[in-house]
Amino acid sequence: MPAPVYITTPIYYVNDIPHIGHAYTTIAADVLARFHRLRGHPVFFLTGLDEHGQKVQQAAAKAGIDPQTHCDQLAPRFIELWKTLTISHDAFIRTTDPTHQAIVQQCLQALYDRGLIYQAEYTGWYCTFDERFWTEKDVVRGLCPDCQRPVERLSERNYFFRMSRFHQPLLDYIHAHPTFIRPTTRSNEVVGFLQRPLEDLSISRPKTRVSWGIELPFDSDYVTYVWFDALVNYLSALDYLAPPEGRATFWPATVHLVGKDILTTHAVYWSTILMALNLPLPRTIFAHGWWTVEGEKMSKSRGNVVDPFAMVKEFGADAFRYFLLREVPFGHDGDFSRESLISRINSDLANGLGNLVSRTVTMIQRFAKGRIPAPVTAETGQLEAELQQAATTLLQEKLPTHLETTRLEFHRALEAIWGVVQLGNQYIDRTAPWVLAKDPGRQARLNTVLYHTVETLRFLSLAIAPFMPTTAHAINAQLRLGLTFSHADDTVRWGELPPGQPVEKGAALFPRISTEAQIPTTSSKEALSSHTGQPHSTASAPPHDSLITIEDFQRIHLKVGTILQAERVPKSHKLLKLQVDLGTEQRQIIAGIGKQYAPETLIGRTVVIVANLKPAKLMGLESQGMVLAAGDEEVKGLVTIQEPVEPGTQVK
Repeated sequence: MPAPVYITTPIYYVNDIPHIGHAYTTIAADVLARFHRLRGHPVFFLTGLDEHGQKVQQAAAKAGIDPQTHCDQLAPRFIELWKTLTISHDAFIRTTDPTHQAIVQQCLQALYDRGLIYQAEYTGWYCTFDERFWTEKDVVRGLCPDCQRPVERLSERNYFFRMSRFHQPLLDYIHAHPTFIRPTTRSNEVVGFLQRPLEDLSISRPKTRVSWGIELPFDSDYVTYVWFDALVNYLSALDYLAPPEGRATFWPATVHLVGKDILTTHAVYWSTILMALNLPLPRTIFAHGWWTVEGEKMSKSRGNVVDPFAMVKEFGADAFRYFLLREVPFGHDGDFSRESLISRINSDLANGLGNLVSRTVTMIQRFAKGRIPAPVTAETGQLEAELQQAATTLLQEKLPTHLETTRLEFHRALEAIWGVVQLGNQYIDRTAPWVLAKDPGRQARLNTVLYHTVETLRFLSLAIAPFMPTTAHAINAQLRLGLTFSHADDTVRWGELPPGQPVEKGAALFPRISTEAQIPTTSSKEALSSHTGQPHSTASAPPHDSLITIEDFQRIHLKVGTILQAERVPKSHKLLKLQVDLGTEQRQIIAGIGKQYAPETLIGRTVVIVANLKPAKLMGLESQGMVLAAGDEEVKGLVTIQEPVEPGTQVK
C-alpha cells in the first residue's frame, strides 16, 4: 500500500481578510494532495486558522467586539475562499477549538514536568506585530529585524522553554537530512541563523498584557505564546480531526508548506519543541517566496493587495491556480500582474489546451458522427507512438519527479504537461484530419487520428486534474472519458479508452480575453519599421480622410497559416524565425514576438498571415509575410483561429 501523505499549510492569522499569499500556499498544498490521491496514497491535508494572540485581541478591540466574535466573523471568509478555489482539504482547524486547546496544555505540562520550562525575568525589545522578543543585537535602528516595524522595550516575568539545549542536536539533524528544509537556499539561511547560540524561548504572556490565549496549565496568570499554540496544531489535528489512529498513521508530516517569513519559526521553534517532546521531526519544511504586485510590495496603503475572490470572479479558479504555479518557480519570489495573467490565459490556456479540446470535439462531431471512432492498428505509426510515449512518460515519470515533496517544481510539471498539449496540437496539424475527411479511402486513418487525439486528452485530463480540477472534469464530460479522478485512474494504459462514446461540445474552456489593444499591421514595432520605414502610430482612431474602402481592404490577402517550426534569431531578443504552412506553400516569416512567446510554444498554432506583403530583410533574413498580433508598444497576443481550418484558407 502506498505510504500515507500528510500535507499542511500554515494556519492563517485572523487579524485580516484572506489575500493572494493565503491562496498561493493553499493552492500548492491542494495540488499535492490531489496528486497523491490520484496515485493511491492515503492523504490528510490540513489547513486552518490561528485565532489567538495580541494582534487578534487588538483587531477585535478596534472593531468594538470581543475576540471570539471577531474570529467567528472572519473564519467564514477563509472557508468560502477555499470553496471558491476548489481546495480539497480534509480538515480545517481553529485554535479556538476546545480539543486543540486541551492538547496544547498537555504539551506544555509535559515539557514543564521534564524541567524544560522555567520562569524568569526578561528585558528585551518586543515586536507586537510578530509577537516576539528580540535581543539588543537583533534590533537595528529601533526596528524589528523581521517586519521592520518599531519595537518597544519591555521587562516582564515569563515562562521560558529551554530551546538552547537543542541547538546542536538541531544543527546535526539538518546536516544529516539535506531535504529537511527546502529549497537549499532556505536551509542555508537556517544553518546561518544557528551559527549564533540559540537562546531560550519565551512561551508565555502575562494576562495583564495579553488575555486572549490558551491559559498555561501550571499558572493561571499567563496565556500561551501564540506561536507555541499555533505550531501544535499540526499534532492536535491528527488527534481529533483525522481518521482514527491519525497520529500513528500520518506523523511525521510529509511536508509543511510555509512562507519564507515564518521559516525560522517552523525550522527552529517547532523542531526543537518536537525534539523536547521526543517526537519525530517532519520530513520536509518547504518555504516559498513572496508575491509583489507589478514590482511593488503588497500593502493596503498602496491599494495593490490582490483579492483572490475578485481574481476568480473575473478569470475563473483554474486560470488563477494555473497562473500562480506556472509563473514562478516555487520557492522564488514572484511578481503578479493582471497583464501577465491574461497573457497566460490567452497563450497557454485558450490557444493551447482550450484549442486542443475544441478542435477534437468539433472534428469528431464533423467527421465521425459525434462518436469516438475506433482506431485501426494498421494505420498506427510513428506519430501515434510519439504521442503515446510522451503522454505515458508525463504521468509515470515527469509528474512524480517534479512533484516530489522535496522538489515541488510545480512550474516544471506544468511545462511538461503543456509540452504534451503542444504535441497534441502539432499532431492534428501534421495529420490534417480535414484533408483525410475528403477522401473516403482514408476513413480508417482518419478514425485512428481522432482516437489518438482523444487518448492524448484522456492522459492530459489526469495530468491537469491536481492543478485545474474543474477543467479536468469539463474535458472528461465533453469527451466521455470515464475518468473518476480517484486512485483507480493511476492505472490507465494507452489504448484502453473504449470507442463509440458520444461527445458533447461544451462552452469554451478558456475564452480569449480582449486586451483592448489594436491589431497592428505587423507583429511588432520593430518589424513594422523594417517593412515600411514609417514609425508605428498608436492613435486610437484614424482621421476621416484616412479611412479605407472595401476595395482597399480586399487588396490585403489574409490567409490562415500553421506554424511548423520556430526558432530565435541570433542576437535578437524580439525576433523569431517561423516556418509557416499556407497549404500550397511554406513561407519563412520573421516576427517580432520573441519577448512574448517561447519558440516551442508556437509550433502547431493556427495564425493569420498577411500573404501579399512585399518581402523584407530583417537581421539579414528574408521575411515572406507577417503574422497578425495585438499590441501597441509590445506584442500582447497573436491573432489565432480557434476552429480547425485548413492552412491557406482566406480570412475575410
